[in-house]
Amino acid sequence: MESVPRISDAEWEVMKVVWKRRRCDARQVIDDLAPAESWTPATVKTFLNRLLTKGLLRFEKEGKAYFYSAAVSEKACRAAEAETFLQRVFDGALSPMLAHFVQSRKLRPEELAELGKLLRKKEGKS
Repeated sequence: MESVPRISDAEWEVMKVVWKRRRCDARQVIDDLAPAESWTPATVKTFLNRLLTKGLLRFEKEGKAYFYSAAVSEKACRAAEAETFLQRVFDGALSPMLAHFVQSRKLRPEELAELGKLLRKKEGKS
């Protein structure tokens, strides 16, 4: 797995906008986050700069505008975050984590079926 730096919850929100749009300027990120977040434009720009510094975003300058795109895929970020969570909270043990979520959450029948399908598929590959 490629090395992906950890990102804060707020940085995740910014990355979700960039992943969804694929390419956007700061104004588009600000506009997309405005309904849900009470961040100023300066705050959003700070997050964009942090994500650039961490290597998660890249940019292209066109005139006075900067257009941002993801340098790391959403899939890679999710995998890194999941692995960090697993190590930090469950000492890297997958079974206790799965047991915790299966026992503590109400699962819809289709979620249970999907889990069963994934486990059977994994069992067949082992």
